[in-house]
Formats: sequence, C-alpha cells, structure tokens
Amino acid sequence: MSWRQRLAGLVGSLQDPQKVARFQLLCGVEAPAAAAATSGPEEDEKAEAPLAGEPRHRERQLGASGGPQPPGSERNQCQAKPGVGGAPNGVRNGRATKLGPASPRRAGALRRNSLTGEEGQLAHVSNWPLYYLFCLGTELGNELFYMLFFPFWIWNLDALVGRRLVVIWVLAMYLGQCTKDIIRWPRPASPPVVKLEVFYNSEYSMPSTHAMSGTAIPISMVLLTYGRWQYPLIYGLILIPCWCSLVCLSRIYMGMHSILDVIAGFLYTILILAIFYPFVDLIDNFNQTHKYAPLIIIGLHLALGIFSFTLDTWSTSRGDTAEILGSGAGIACGSHFTYKMGLTLDPPLDILPLARPPISVTLLGKAILRILIGMVFVLVVRDIMKRITIPLACKIFNIPCDDVRKARQHMEVELPYRYITYGMVGFSITFLVPYLFFFIGIS
Repeated sequence: MSWRQRLAGLVGSLQDPQKVARFQLLCGVEAPAAAAATSGPEEDEKAEAPLAGEPRHRERQLGASGGPQPPGSERNQCQAKPGVGGAPNGVRNGRATKLGPASPRRAGALRRNSLTGEEGQLAHVSNWPLYYLFCLGTELGNELFYMLFFPFWIWNLDALVGRRLVVIWVLAMYLGQCTKDIIRWPRPASPPVVKLEVFYNSEYSMPSTHAMSGTAIPISMVLLTYGRWQYPLIYGLILIPCWCSLVCLSRIYMGMHSILDVIAGFLYTILILAIFYPFVDLIDNFNQTHKYAPLIIIGLHLALGIFSFTLDTWSTSRGDTAEILGSGAGIACGSHFTYKMGLTLDPPLDILPLARPPISVTLLGKAILRILIGMVFVLVVRDIMKRITIPLACKIFNIPCDDVRKARQHMEVELPYRYITYGMVGFSITFLVPYLFFFIGIS
C-alpha cells in the first residue's frame, strides 16, 4: 500500500461520523431509540460512508432532511455553485431525525439559530457534568466570549496584549472561514451523530474555526505576555493544552465537527502563527502611528469582506466573517485615535517585565466598574447600530425588510450591517469607552 493510499485511509477514518457518534456515546450522549429506529439500512449505509465521498451521494443524503430548512435550502433558492464538488451548506450538513412519542430531555436547546430556526436535537444525556463542561468549551469560540474577553484585556489588564490578540484572532478566523468555503466539506452526518448545537450548522465543516480560535488565543497569550509579565512559564504551558483540548473536544461532543476537522484547525493555526506572528508588532505599531492607518484599515478589511462574500452561497459564515473583520477594523481604528489623544500609553520597555500590582478594594472596584459601564455602553452601541443599518441597507438597495432573516441573506444587507455595527463596537472598545473612563476618572 502506497503512502498516498495510507494517507487517504487515515483521512477517511478521521472523518468518519461513526467515530464522532462513539465519542458522544462514551461521554453519555445518545439519540433516542425512536430516532434511531427511523433510519433504514440505506440510511445506515450512508451514515457509515466517509464524508469525503462522491458529492452527489452526499447531496442525496442531505436532501432528506425533515427539520426546518435553513436559508441555504431550496426554499430560499441558495444552491451550490454549478460544477463545483462538495455539498451545499445548510442542514444538508446533517439530517434532522423524526422523533417518536418518547420525550427525552432536550440537551441542545441552549443555542437556537435565529436565522435558520434550527434547534439542537433531542438527546439522552447521562453525564451532565461533562455536558456543561463542553458547553463551556464551545462558548470559548462564540460571540459572547469574545465580547467579554477582548474588552477585559484592553480595559483592565494590558491594552497592548489585547490589541495584538485581536490582530491574531482576526487573521486566524478570517482565513479559517474562507478556507471552509473553498474546501466545502459538510458537517458530520446525523444520524449517527447527535447535533446538540446547530448555531453554525449552515456553515461548512473543514477546518474547525472553534479549534483555530481555541489554539490561536492561548498560544498567543503566552507568547505576548511571557517576558512582558512576571509569571512562571509553566503556567502558560498548562494553559495552552487545557484550553485547546477543551475547545476541540467540545466541538466533537456537540456533533459539529469530525476528528479530522479539529486536527486540521489546530495544525492550520500553528502554520498561520508561524507565518504571521513575527509581523504582529509591526501591524499594531502601524495601526497606531501611521498617518493614514484608519483609511487603509477600513479599505483592507472591507475588501477582504467583499472577497469572502463571493466564495459561495449564503450561510451564517458570511455574517460571521464580516463581523470578525468589522470588529478588527474598529478596534484597530480606535487604537489609532486613542494613541493620538494619549488616552492609554504603553509602559516603556525599560521597566519590563511588569510586576503584578497589589490587589486592593480600589483596584477591584475600578475593574468591576470598567466592565459594567463599558459593556453597557458597547451593547447600547451595538443595538443602536443594528436598528439603523439593517433598515437603511434595505432601503438603499430596495430589499424588502418585513422579514429580517431573509433580508440578511442578501450581501447588500448582511455586509454593511455586520461590518458597520461591529466596526462601531470595536471602535467603542478601544476609543469611546476608554475616553469615557478618562472622563469619569476610572481609567
């Protein structure tokens, strides 16, 4: 057997949805017996087939979905590009199953996809501590975590490290999302996999961007802070595998990715860091100091967003990519104006590494105030911009706005809504909120 055949066999084995189902079963998750009984021999054969197989086979399988149809379905006339291999996105990435009279506890309803109407499948969960642990792990790659994590770093810990973490996060997530839409591999088939979370089910599967984020953030934290802060290196060496393993395993547990997806996401992130990490300081310094940095930042991020919107049919990936780029552009532009106004100054190099300040009531009180006031301000900005941009884009491009979910499937609405809204969120995090802190005396 040649090395190519062995490699193909290994890829097929790691992509097998049965392995995901066995891992779920090992962790105490299984589909109701009534759901398993609905799949005939033909369906079992399809479920066991590797997902890297013939594209038409996958499309026949995916078309059998009996659940709510997402924006990528025939109902919304969003087919895959003709002549291109691979399955279209949407619930075709895993079929919904018809459940019998049994009413097991719904374990996957924590997150509901407001754009597609999908919910997690009914499932028997026998190990609830593991379930909540992996729910926490999957949240480490979701918007709520990012909305809390990056502002906390920038407002309370180290603005320089926070800004540079954002640069790395934007690079990794953008390249990951675009790669998904180029490779176009579907999610693990269901059955046999139980879909506990479907929030990103309309996206393609390879590579796992959760795994990429869960790899890029902890590694970058250690690289950026070691030598700048005083702490034993062993802390960072413990943090990286724990964080990365939790996020990667949570995606398999939730039924969203195959083993191959998370391994590819991990390795892809290592490659991205090896190429781009040496330039992070240069990028951050340019964002802060160059005279025309805001114009270049906005133009570049907008061009990248337009490019990503042309890769494939609509899915939640389009909005996620625009949201990432908008946030990155807003944070970079905000850091430029913050630097010009002298609101936050990075400590001089000669005093590094930074010693941990003594914990006091005043220090904790200011940190809590900054988080509470800052997050309220950011959420208000996000809500205002959302209410303005969607109707305005619909009016400008003459798109019906009575159904927001369908309106947001148009690039003319989704791109400006996500880009402008989250651009203002990012700008608020690095400029408006620090200015507010300075004004009220808690900076």
